[in-house]
Amino acid sequence: MSTLTGTRHLVRLVLRRDRLVLPLWVLVLAVLPMTYATSFFELFPTDAERAAYAAGTARNPSIVALLGPVYGESVGALTAQRGGFLLVIVALASLLTVIRHTRVEEEAGRRELLGGGVLGRHAGLTAALLVTYAADLLLGLLTAAGLASTGLPAAGSYAYGLGTALTGVVFATLGGLAAQLTETAGGARGIGIAVLGASFALRMVGDTAGNDWPSWLSPLGWAPRIRPYEGERWWVPALPLVASALLAAVAYPVSVRRDLGAGVLPPRLGPATAGRGLAGPFGLAWRLHRGQILWWSVGFGLLGLILGGAAEAAGRSVEGNPQLEQIMARIGGASGLADAYLGATLSLAGLAAAGYGIQAALRMRAEESAGHAEPVLATGTHRSTWLLSHVVFALVGPVVVLAVTGLATGLTYGLSVEDVPRELPRMLGAGLAQVPAAWVLAGLAVLLYGLLPRLAPVAWAVLAVCVLLGQLGAVLDLDQWLLDLSPFTHTPQVLRDTWSATPLWALAAVALTLATAGLTAFRRRDVPVT
Repeated sequence: MSTLTGTRHLVRLVLRRDRLVLPLWVLVLAVLPMTYATSFFELFPTDAERAAYAAGTARNPSIVALLGPVYGESVGALTAQRGGFLLVIVALASLLTVIRHTRVEEEAGRRELLGGGVLGRHAGLTAALLVTYAADLLLGLLTAAGLASTGLPAAGSYAYGLGTALTGVVFATLGGLAAQLTETAGGARGIGIAVLGASFALRMVGDTAGNDWPSWLSPLGWAPRIRPYEGERWWVPALPLVASALLAAVAYPVSVRRDLGAGVLPPRLGPATAGRGLAGPFGLAWRLHRGQILWWSVGFGLLGLILGGAAEAAGRSVEGNPQLEQIMARIGGASGLADAYLGATLSLAGLAAAGYGIQAALRMRAEESAGHAEPVLATGTHRSTWLLSHVVFALVGPVVVLAVTGLATGLTYGLSVEDVPRELPRMLGAGLAQVPAAWVLAGLAVLLYGLLPRLAPVAWAVLAVCVLLGQLGAVLDLDQWLLDLSPFTHTPQVLRDTWSATPLWALAAVALTLATAGLTAFRRRDVPVT
């Protein structure tokens, strides 16, 4: 029997299990660069305006740290830089997809069950990698086609798409290696995300320090250095291909030599007796969620520091553009534009925090699928208590991460305008204003879990739709009733002089209703679902 026997059947299984999530993240990430290009064509129609914007962007270290360098003054070059942070999202999606279909399957015992049939030892890893590679390549092609459809040069469009796809390929392979190193999915994710964070830090240091050699050491720094639309370097894509081959050359031998269910790194033994914190369901839930809250808070805090540092330069970056200067005058000059920029970026942070709420809510589904919920419910723990112990973190988590984001943003922006006492509470309030909308999606995840647990991942699809409506609604001139389907459409702009808190209370009430309905449905169904 070959080590690849059964790969084709596992590929079909992976595609079936990801038939909703996979197409959505590919579609969303493919469409966003096209919207950036369209916006630049409309906002900067002349060479002089684009040159002024590019110069202002290049002078701002916070923008360069977040998005990467800008290599030219064309719409294509500006679009390539604006999509720089999308590389991080593509890398994260690819990494987590491979870990989900390798280490998670093994930890849950499903890989051992499949291994009892005619299945080669390399089949599981190969199937996960093939599907993720295919998704990354499809993403690259759709991205390139979308950019070319806006009128940008085809060569640059396909260079940008290729760089995006190969970034995903590198981190997908990294996910395959991380899955071999630890015996838990959480440990594999931790290793992968730590490498992703280090890569982002290296890229930031190289792009802002004036000496870009650290960026050449980062997989996130390779795609921008292909220089789409500015004299493409077609030899640079060889770097991610070589890196992926080296990672795979390590991952495959390790996958054969280790025991099924074990990892290369020895597991860390826990204490012989449980502490008082594990005496009840809420203590157990805190133990399961605390690492997630910590790392999300750290990531959001760093993001807030960068966003706040870039806000003060937003007004200066449009000098010389009459169209934008008129807009600035209507919204209050440079300070008004900075507030508009901060409001938009904090709204994006709210969408990301909604992802945290969904992830925390779906932890209940993971616990039930792994067989951990049934033993807990076999004790004196009531169903409602067990579910609420997880729902609390699905609701508190967005509050924490958005508060951290607001405080970090307010600190750096306040320092740049020399008014920290005023800006710190303003940005904290703007961050927390996104919480009720994030709660609505968390409540939806709870409802789906309680009512139809197999469809609980549909909550991710709803989040993707909200992202699309927020990013494409104005570009496509969609009807208002369609935009209103997203809870984030109803979040007031609290950085303006006048705003109403009524929508916030209404969104919170909707979230509470959804969570309560989910609790009621959970109390009436079987555990686990057969």
